[in-house]
Amino acid sequence: MLKKIGRTLLAAALAGSVGGAVAAPMTLQDYLALSGPAPTRHVAYGAAPSQFAELFQPHGDGPFPVAVIIHGGCWTKEFGGITQMRNMAGDLAGQGIAVWNVEYRRYDEEGGGYPGMYHDVATAMDRLRVLAAEHKLDLSRVVLVGHSAGGHLAQWASARARLPRSSPLYAADPLPVPVVISLGGLADLRNEQALIKSSCDRDMAQLAGVASAERPDIFSDTSPAELLPLGVRTVLIHGEHDTIAPLRVGQDYARRAQAAGDAAEVVSLPGGSHYDEVAATSPSWRIVSAHIRKALGLPPR
Repeated sequence: MLKKIGRTLLAAALAGSVGGAVAAPMTLQDYLALSGPAPTRHVAYGAAPSQFAELFQPHGDGPFPVAVIIHGGCWTKEFGGITQMRNMAGDLAGQGIAVWNVEYRRYDEEGGGYPGMYHDVATAMDRLRVLAAEHKLDLSRVVLVGHSAGGHLAQWASARARLPRSSPLYAADPLPVPVVISLGGLADLRNEQALIKSSCDRDMAQLAGVASAERPDIFSDTSPAELLPLGVRTVLIHGEHDTIAPLRVGQDYARRAQAAGDAAEVVSLPGGSHYDEVAATSPSWRIVSAHIRKALGLPPR
């Protein structure tokens, strides 16, 4: 992780020294400084401290389309997450989009990892059905948006209908989502093990559990790439200078998804880093928010 962050800082320094009018790619420190407005409502979906989500409800009569956003941070509590995602949540709510900002137990929290982390995301997703009427949420217009490790979890959440019945994570009637947007996501756990180790210092046992006689393949219910075709449209967005999840990661996943029959596209953010992908203050946000609006059937701004 430190090597990757160092390269991100170097890219920022180089960008800042060439063509002064061009914004430097955001650094980890820039990302950690992100914040946004307080949510409309804090909703606990479990007893653990990290089992909650934040609802940002726009002004107006609704019904409102919904963006479910899932933060990253290398699946650990060390690098922030939900607070930083309020930056984009506030901007989206200002556009008339309701936002469901999901927190979850990460691998280094009690009950996190496999299967708890996945149960948390699934429970938070399905809680929207309980809140829809009261908060004027249009659940026929939902997009899942995840960043980095949250990109993996967002793509996994979009694939829940494909989970094997034998999995502890199986649910009979998950909330359907037609489009998932991955921002610098790391969704192919099997084929990107080396990258995940070098970028995040994570071992697969921390993210996908350990093999057993009942579950010999730990990727069968944790890696979206193993569940293809998902039957959803996937948009894979990567910063030009993203060294945590380079553009190549999205391209490889898109080829695999397309070969399986899914719609998938890859978008590059010119001049953007891994952190520009989630900042409403970044020049990259114009591109990211346009894809969120398109996924919800909203006209361009």
